[in-house]
Amino acid sequence: MIPARLRDLGAALAAALLVLAAVLVGRHIQSAHHTLFVHWPPLFAEWDPHVGPGTPAAVAVAAAVVAYGPVAAVRLRWRPLLATALGAALAWTWSLALVDGWQRGVAGRLTTRNEYLRVIDRFHDIPAALRGFDDHILSGSPAPWPAHIAGHPPGATLTFVLLDRIGLAGGGWAGAWCITVGATACVAVLVTVRLLADEDLARRAAPFLVLAPAAVWVGASADGYFTAVAAWAVALLALAATGHRPRAAAFGSGLLFGLTCYLSYGLALFALIGAGALVAAGDLLRPVVQGLSGGQVRPVGQVRSGGGARYRPWLGALPFLLVGLAVVPVVFTLAGFDWWEAYHLLIKRYYEGVGGTRPYGYWVWANLACTVLVVGLASAAGLNRAGTALVRRHRLRPGPDRAAAAEARLAVLVLAAVLALLLADLSGMSKAETERIWLPFALWILPSCALLPHPRAWLTAQAVLALLLNHLLLTGW
Repeated sequence: MIPARLRDLGAALAAALLVLAAVLVGRHIQSAHHTLFVHWPPLFAEWDPHVGPGTPAAVAVAAAVVAYGPVAAVRLRWRPLLATALGAALAWTWSLALVDGWQRGVAGRLTTRNEYLRVIDRFHDIPAALRGFDDHILSGSPAPWPAHIAGHPPGATLTFVLLDRIGLAGGGWAGAWCITVGATACVAVLVTVRLLADEDLARRAAPFLVLAPAAVWVGASADGYFTAVAAWAVALLALAATGHRPRAAAFGSGLLFGLTCYLSYGLALFALIGAGALVAAGDLLRPVVQGLSGGQVRPVGQVRSGGGARYRPWLGALPFLLVGLAVVPVVFTLAGFDWWEAYHLLIKRYYEGVGGTRPYGYWVWANLACTVLVVGLASAAGLNRAGTALVRRHRLRPGPDRAAAAEARLAVLVLAAVLALLLADLSGMSKAETERIWLPFALWILPSCALLPHPRAWLTAQAVLALLLNHLLLTGW
């Protein structure tokens, strides 16, 4: 049998080779046919080695997290750990964004011709803009929306319209919003992992969530903001599913899930991650874990009542989840926006533009290479460990059995994210630019790194990758 560490290295090597193949094949296709519409395939980026004001801070944050992150994650109390993780994630994301400078890295990101701030003045009458939103999606329509506005439900644009209305106008505030809100996603994932797996795994995942290469695109793209909204929807669902103020948490989760679907059409697939969270939280997972580990497992969602036990506390909160889930769709529908009609119009526009030219045969696998660059080689090794956690069949003693059950629950959550990402890939509606589009899915792959031994070595690989990407390439976001 191949040792686990060699399998980890093999998984990381396979991921690196996938990226190399995507680069080489992509450069050939772009040079010969000019059909990829990216300058440094598979990423939407340009070769531009540079340093900037954020460089010293980025290097310092990376060094500090690698040196002290694993120890701090073990020693700090839980709430101080969450605060520390948030502070470190903010420092990491902001410093990476400022490698490109304030204007190019933050303030100018959301003001380019395809971005949201270009249409703020067209929302002076918000109800009228929503009623007529669908009329401007197709490229041949009168005054068509720029690409990103047409490509998303109006909830995305309305966020920046509302920021403008409260006095936070301009690209600087918009970029700061996306970076700051986006960085909170790591806290949401930590809370979820602690509730659904165990605290030890959440602590071990913390440095990897902080030092994620994904931060390159969280700062500053609107998808970083979308990532945080979707992550908190899952975190609140985990709270409800494990009996922590289930009604309020379920309502809040439904509200955020509904908002998520009105920020990006593709994030409707987040229902799979929500389902994975419910499976991991309740006794639905018990037969799976028992069969794979050979032991008796008490589900996370089980709570004591009298002399017996009851399962799935989230069932009582389900009506609150559904009510919360309905709020945002009802508001937008009453305002005159038809989500389904808009989505079908978007499909037509997508294939009228570069989406109809970009070759599916390349992007269906090159998108996965983009994901490797977002989550890092450590996550490839972590996925190897997550798969192993679900297929182990040998019988364990009671102590290790609990650890195996926690790892299996974490694996369910991670693999639900992988499934959602693969479905998005197969849809053909995300050909290129997935380094930002799939940030909400990719974030949930990172906790698999908690299963890896020698965290400092893997953290170093993650940090080096992010620093190289940000300093050698000028990314589109």
